[in-house]
Amino acid sequence: MNTEITGKPPYRPSLLRNWMSLTGLVVVIGSLFSFFLLFMLDAVSHFSNPYLGILTYIIAPGFLIFGLLLTLVGVLRERRKRGGAVGLLPVVQVDLSRPRDRRRMAAFLAGAVFFLFLSAVGSYNTYNFSESVQFCGETCHTVMKPELVTFEHGPHARVACANCHIGSGATWFVRSKLSGTYQLYATAFDKYPRPIPTPIRNLRPAQETCEECHWPKKFFGNLDRTFNYFQGDASNSPYSIRLSIKVGGSDPTHGPVGGIHAHMTVGNRVEYIATDPGRQKIPWVRVTDSQGVVTVYREPRFTNDISQYEIRKMDCMDCHNRPAHRYMSPDSAVNIALSLQEIDPAMPWIKTNAIFALTRKYQTGTEAREGIATFLAGRYPNDPRVRQAIPVVQQIYRDNFFPEMKADWSVYPDNIGHMIWPGCFRCHDGKHKSEDGRTVKANDCNACHTILAQGSGVELLQLAPSGQPFKHPGGDYDLTCYDCHNGGL
Repeated sequence: MNTEITGKPPYRPSLLRNWMSLTGLVVVIGSLFSFFLLFMLDAVSHFSNPYLGILTYIIAPGFLIFGLLLTLVGVLRERRKRGGAVGLLPVVQVDLSRPRDRRRMAAFLAGAVFFLFLSAVGSYNTYNFSESVQFCGETCHTVMKPELVTFEHGPHARVACANCHIGSGATWFVRSKLSGTYQLYATAFDKYPRPIPTPIRNLRPAQETCEECHWPKKFFGNLDRTFNYFQGDASNSPYSIRLSIKVGGSDPTHGPVGGIHAHMTVGNRVEYIATDPGRQKIPWVRVTDSQGVVTVYREPRFTNDISQYEIRKMDCMDCHNRPAHRYMSPDSAVNIALSLQEIDPAMPWIKTNAIFALTRKYQTGTEAREGIATFLAGRYPNDPRVRQAIPVVQQIYRDNFFPEMKADWSVYPDNIGHMIWPGCFRCHDGKHKSEDGRTVKANDCNACHTILAQGSGVELLQLAPSGQPFKHPGGDYDLTCYDCHNGGL
């Protein structure tokens, strides 16, 4: 008897035999493949990316559920249309001895491989894009525009966002997933604050970020810096200060131990208590030197029980708290433009007028650019030099002011120095005293830097290697810098 199967297999209708269900099955297969691939990438990556977590654990499962629902709807429609007893799956008989079946099998396998290849390439490119600065800064354009623009103008513009904001390990893995999920929700439903607060408590320790590139043990020596200022008078009088900044170090094989980075030396341990979320009010400091001697400094009014507070070990971020997103104050930005001759300092009162134009209240960036042009053109109606000044001032605004997000220099304290924010004077204010009456060094300019020259013209050529006392233009004042200087005159 000839038992060889010949001809077509018996036809059996299937509820899945419709375009809606077939499309849903394709979506299900693609989403499953993308999920497992993204999961593996997320598991083996050096840094855990919260946005990759969104793709892996929210978007991919979302497509899976969508595909299943689409398949189910197609099945129900097909069942209603056909009525009667119709199987869910068709009877499939494959006989590779038949040329047609071989061709169909080859076409199916080729299509499946091609589909999975496209899914793999797409998922991997999506993974890489989610790691990029463009994704972090441009996907949520309005929300993250201030951070993106200041990042692109900052000293860490070649460092990917995830390298500092995302952590490795199980704890940081969970934190990043929760943070990324909430960010997606906040952006989609307009629940984000304006301005975006600095993630002080959510940042990884500096030892796991900054010190991947910056090695405290190798800090040494001094830096020679010249700061150019212009006064707010009719002639925009120049005044410059040349400093030797005592960066110092902690490795005696490279230089003397000490300087500003003595706060971070291996032998010293500096701890403090901050009573505000922004860590701008520090009433209690504890210093442990290389010999193990402990000295506690506190403000007289701070008599609280320290067990009620978090005692934090000082690290890089306590001073370098704006390493990648620095908003220049209008005073600093205009000083730079004047020193570079981008704005002609011979224009009377131009510094004061430029800062006034920058600090007026605007609702949008477009309104600001128009307002700046109108104001300056009105102040200098017959001066052709204003045509050069207007676009410079407008660019300063674009780089540092974001009215839609209410973000500018005034809402983000910068702890480097002590010009317009307390910075160093959070501790070095002369008010922190130990039990034996010693105080944290305060109002001693030579403690952290030496003034080599100051003034203008030939005065800047009269160097004093041993230092000279600071001479405030216009007279001396018994105040700290930030008591008067707020960045906007």
